[in-house]
Amino acid sequence: MAILTIRTIGDQVLANRSTEIETFDAALSRLIDDMFETMYDAPGVGLAGPQVGVPKRIFVYDAGDGPEVFINPELVVADGEWVYEEGCLSVPNYWWEIRRPGHVVMRGLDRDGKPQEVEGEGLLGRVLQHEYDHLNGMLLIERLGESERKAFRREMRERLIDS
Repeated sequence: MAILTIRTIGDQVLANRSTEIETFDAALSRLIDDMFETMYDAPGVGLAGPQVGVPKRIFVYDAGDGPEVFINPELVVADGEWVYEEGCLSVPNYWWEIRRPGHVVMRGLDRDGKPQEVEGEGLLGRVLQHEYDHLNGMLLIERLGESERKAFRREMRERLIDS
C-alpha cells in the first residue's frame, strides 16, 4: 500500500465531475487500499478519488463502524436538516458550520461491484454527502454563505501575497 498525495484547493481535478468506474480489477483494489491508508494517515473520515488525483466516482470512509467504500454512488434520499462543524482534507486547517440534510440514503457498488445501499444520519450521513460532493466537483467552501466564502478567498489571497 502507498500513501497518496492529497490534492488541495486550486487543483483542477477537484473542480470537475468524476466519471463512472466500469472495471473492477486488481488496480481498483490497490487504489481502494491506498485511499484507505491515505485517509487514515491524514487523518480523515472520508476520501474521494478526485482528492488523490483520480477523477473517478469512488470514495472511502470510516465514520466509526470500520472502513467502507462506495463506487458510482447515487444520493437517493436527502431530508431533514443538521448544522455541524465540517472540515476537508482538500481545504486543510479550516472548519465551518455547514448546513446539510440530516438523513440520507445512498446507493452504489461495493469494492466487488455488488450493489449496496446505506442509510445514514448524523456523522455517517454527513460523510456520505461530503464525499459525494467531491465526486461532483464541489468543495466544502461552495456550501458556505457568500460572506464566509468571500472572507475565505480574501484570506487565501493574503496568504499567497505573504508567501
